[in-house]
Amino acid sequence: MGIFGRKKRVFLDYASMTPVDPGVLEVIKKYSNSEFANPSALYDEALKAKEVLKDARERIAVVLNCQKDEIIFTSGGTEGNNLSILGIFESYKTLNFTPHFITTVIEHSSILETMKEIERRGGEVTYIPVPAEGIVNPKDVHLAIKKNTVLVTIMYANNEIGTINDIKGIGKKVRDYRTKNYTHLPYFHTDACQAPLYLSTDVLRLGVDLLTLDGIKMYGPRGAGILYVKHGINLMPIIFGGGQERNLRSGTENVPNAAGLALALEIADSMKEKEGVRLTELRDYAIEMILRNFPQASLNGSQTERLPNNVNICFPNLDAEFAVINLDVNGLASSYSSSCMNLKEDSSSYVVGNLGKENCRNSSLRFSLGRETRKEDIDFLVTQLKKL
Repeated sequence: MGIFGRKKRVFLDYASMTPVDPGVLEVIKKYSNSEFANPSALYDEALKAKEVLKDARERIAVVLNCQKDEIIFTSGGTEGNNLSILGIFESYKTLNFTPHFITTVIEHSSILETMKEIERRGGEVTYIPVPAEGIVNPKDVHLAIKKNTVLVTIMYANNEIGTINDIKGIGKKVRDYRTKNYTHLPYFHTDACQAPLYLSTDVLRLGVDLLTLDGIKMYGPRGAGILYVKHGINLMPIIFGGGQERNLRSGTENVPNAAGLALALEIADSMKEKEGVRLTELRDYAIEMILRNFPQASLNGSQTERLPNNVNICFPNLDAEFAVINLDVNGLASSYSSSCMNLKEDSSSYVVGNLGKENCRNSSLRFSLGRETRKEDIDFLVTQLKKL
C-alpha cells in the first residue's frame, strides 16, 4: 500500500501537503474525546484541556526558542500571514500616515493577495524582484525601506521553487535600519511554512519579529497553524470574539490540534538533520536523472540554496497541466505550480522560470519529496516522464 492507502501510487507533492504523522494522529484522537472541554471554562474537564493547551504552547516555544505566550494558535499558514500583515496595517494606519510594506514578487498567494488588499485599503507596497536563481538579496530589502515602512515580509523557503532566503541576513539589515534611525519599525515577518522539516526555526537566531507555520506542511493536523509574535509588536486582531490567544485570535481553542502541532514540530526538529541529508541525495539524483534524459529541460531556482525535497523543472513547450494529469493517470502525484497559485503570472515558477528562459511559460513541473520517498520512486518518475 502506498501513501494515503492507495496501491501503486507515488506521491511527489509533499510541498502541498503532508500526511499526518501516526503519533500525531494518536494525540489528536486522544484529546478529542469527551473528557476534555472548552479550556476557557472553570470545571474539571476544562482545566484539563487548559493544561494540555499550556503544555503544547510551552513545547512549541522550546523548539522556536521563544516565550510560551509569544505563540498564537491559528487555523494555518494563510491565517497567520493575514494576521501578520493586516494586523500591522490596522495598528498603524491613520489619516496622516500611510503604512508601507515590503515583500517580493514570488511570495505565497496568502502574502501577495493580502498585499493587494493592503493597497485597496490605501496602504503602500513595494514588491522586490528576484534574480534568476530565485533568492532575495538582503541589500535590496534594505534599500527598499522608507520612513513609513511598517513591515518587511520575506518567505523563508519558497513553496514552488524551493529556494532558501537568507532570513538571518535580511533580519540584520532590518535591525541595522532600526538602530541607525532610532525607531522600532519596520517589523520583520517570515512565512516559514516550508521550513520546519529541514531548516532552523530558532526565532532569535533568525532575527524575526513574526513567523508563520502550518501543520499541514509538517506532518501535523489539518486546519492548524502557529504564529510567533514577539513581545512588543503592535498587532490588531482580524478575528473578533472572546479574545482568546492574547486577544489576537478569538475563537474556542482547538486543544487536540494544539497538542498535535507540538508533537509534529518536535518530531520535525528531531528528524530534520538526518532526513535533510537523505532527501538532498534523492533530490540531486532526481535533478541529475531528469536533466540527463531531457537535455532541453532546466532547473528552476538555485541548485544549492534550495530545500532538500524540492525539484522544480522547466520543460520547454510542455503543457504542464496536461503532464500532471497524465502522470496522475499513471500513478504519480505531482504539481505544475503551487496549488494556491495555478500558474498565475506572479507565481514563482512563472516569474523565475521566465528570467532569461524562452518557451518556459506554463511549462514547469514541481516534484516535492517526503518521508516515504525512495530512489525507486525517482526512477518511476523518470520512466513516466519519458512516456510524455
